Amino acid sequence: MDEHTITGRRGFIGKLTAGSVAVAAAVTGQTVFAAAVKKEGFDKGTTNPADKKEKKFVPVMVTPFTSNGKIDFDGLAALVDFYLVAGVKGFFANCASSEMYALTPEERLSLARFVVRRVNGSVPVVATGSFGNAPEEKAEFAKRMYHTGINAVILITSHFATAEESDEVLISNFEQFFTLTDNIPVGTYECPTPYKRILSPKVFTYLLQSKRLVYHKDTSIDRNMVKEKLDLAKNNRLEFYDAHTPNAMYSLQWGAKGMSAIAGNFYPEIFTWMCDNATNPKKQKEVEWLQAELTKADPIISTSYPMSSKHFLHKRGVPILPISRTSPNPLTEKEKKALDNVYASFKGWCNRLGIQPA
Repeated sequence: MDEHTITGRRGFIGKLTAGSVAVAAAVTGQTVFAAAVKKEGFDKGTTNPADKKEKKFVPVMVTPFTSNGKIDFDGLAALVDFYLVAGVKGFFANCASSEMYALTPEERLSLARFVVRRVNGSVPVVATGSFGNAPEEKAEFAKRMYHTGINAVILITSHFATAEESDEVLISNFEQFFTLTDNIPVGTYECPTPYKRILSPKVFTYLLQSKRLVYHKDTSIDRNMVKEKLDLAKNNRLEFYDAHTPNAMYSLQWGAKGMSAIAGNFYPEIFTWMCDNATNPKKQKEVEWLQAELTKADPIISTSYPMSSKHFLHKRGVPILPISRTSPNPLTEKEKKALDNVYASFKGWCNRLGIQPA
């Protein structure tokens, strides 16, 4: 499939959609959905006052594979369309959920390029780009990743200092990277691998003041730490996304721009609803109920992830195979039954909240 680089994109902050309209069309026997309505955004570094309170769900995408272990681009197209119909407002491609460490450098680039082409400007796309050993290698790959057409290059925080190194070293390495990458907009991701490097208030403040940061995927888990970062990021162009499902209601109410949890690879329309309603005074009873339900289901769906999500998506009718490079063992019957129970709960959530599943 052709994967030309898409140019002319806008910054992650400025680029917003007026809403995605699902348009079904039969193409070679397949149903294809497209985001048909787009709202032009603003230049990089600006905000849209009319849209300041909009909350977004941005999925951390899984990567479909064929039976021979290659990236399944047909399955990826169907997955992107499924997310769009579910109402997502952006995509995080080439992340931990995408099995990025099990992909070759060229596969990482192809994955991001394909997603950019598929969404065709309807929503922003970010992707991890901080691969390489020497600073120059990281910078070079980040430039290549940005040239796929994404809106911002995501930096894994633990790629910039070892677990033993201080915050001063981390800041110094970020500074060096910034000097080597011109004005490419970046985001940060406290990925659990190679180890989880939670950004301290000192480092987070530095990054906010650098004026390069437009996106942050937070894995602090601790709500006090999340609240502290959100307070620091007030009036900054940074978009803050919490990765921890049990925090969803709280983070959104405290000012997070949205959610980017792995649970969105099971039921993205549920997180779209949560983002739309977490701060709605008339919906607080339903919001609190849903938060309790999501928290209860989270440890179940996290078992054998991302295989569990591929099984769940396949059960939902998304044409991808339950194949994973990082967790190649098939799910046990016990795990499948547990996921079936969550699926039944999901349908109940939709019925209670009036959600039409994608």
